[in-house]
Amino acid sequence: MNRGIYDRILKKKAQGRKQVAVLVDPDKFKERIIQTAVDAGIDFFLVGGSLLSEGDMGKVIGRIKRKCRVPVIIFPGSPLQIDKKADGILLLSLISGRNPEYLIGHHVISAQTLKKSGLEIIPAGYILIDSGKATTASYISHSHPIPWDKDDIAACTAVAGELLGLKMIYLDCGSGAAKPPSASMVRQVRKNISVPLIAGGGIRNPLQAKELFEAGADIVVIGNAAEENAGFIKEIVLVKDNRR
Repeated sequence: MNRGIYDRILKKKAQGRKQVAVLVDPDKFKERIIQTAVDAGIDFFLVGGSLLSEGDMGKVIGRIKRKCRVPVIIFPGSPLQIDKKADGILLLSLISGRNPEYLIGHHVISAQTLKKSGLEIIPAGYILIDSGKATTASYISHSHPIPWDKDDIAACTAVAGELLGLKMIYLDCGSGAAKPPSASMVRQVRKNISVPLIAGGGIRNPLQAKELFEAGADIVVIGNAAEENAGFIKEIVLVKDNRR
């Protein structure tokens, strides 16, 4: 099993170096974002989403791969979002919800395809957080997000995910969220787990990213704000590098 991407994430975590990922929704893809993200110095691209209507997953991954060497990791919303052109895939288990399809069902359907794909598979515990605004992720998954101010529930859920053997924990308020996970929640989760911690959804300004990094997030994911303003990516990377 390939481990190149995950090993790099672990190495940077051990060195205290923060990381930034740009989430690309194939339905909203703008090619200019690729070079902007590369020039800014992001660590990897995530490609995918809870619902795809018109976007071509394979085409978007192919365009990114042709233009740069930044790793491309699939952020799958369904078993249909598997493409061998990517470098890896987050095998997400929605541990904050109780919908069996997103805990294990889709994984069973995809198992043989994933095993033969050659992709680096990174098992990740996916925890949806309620930002006060309904998101596509919660609607499609038929699951209730963890309340934004329930740090203890998020921490216990993250611990359960790590004990089950998941290699990363992803706190996400979802695409288009009103606000990101709280710094206090990130801090509480960080104190209770040892695996890499990702935080994303609803990040609209560099200060929010800075607070998440300082609270203990190893990786911050930006999506909608980057699609609306490509220059935003550079601002977040500057925060990551402690230059802002």
